Amino acid sequence: MSENERRTVGERGQVTIPKALRERFGITGGDTVVIHEETGKLVIERPVTREELAEGYRQRAQQHRELAGELAGVSTEADEQLGDSPEW
Repeated sequence: MSENERRTVGERGQVTIPKALRERFGITGGDTVVIHEETGKLVIERPVTREELAEGYRQRAQQHRELAGELAGVSTEADEQLGDSPEW
């Protein structure tokens, strides 16, 4: 099946999502989808679940902790190489 398969819009504005795409994106009957416009295109996508959102925040927090650790190390190294900053 081509991803560019044509579908006819019904009188009530309904369109059937091709089976292969539903399977690929895990969309089943009764699921909710989000429909929005993006740079002149109509986009249909699965909404982000609370767990997916929470996992994203956890990963982001971990990245921030790692970056803070790196910066602390760099700051210590700079102090060792350059000495304390002068009092202004």
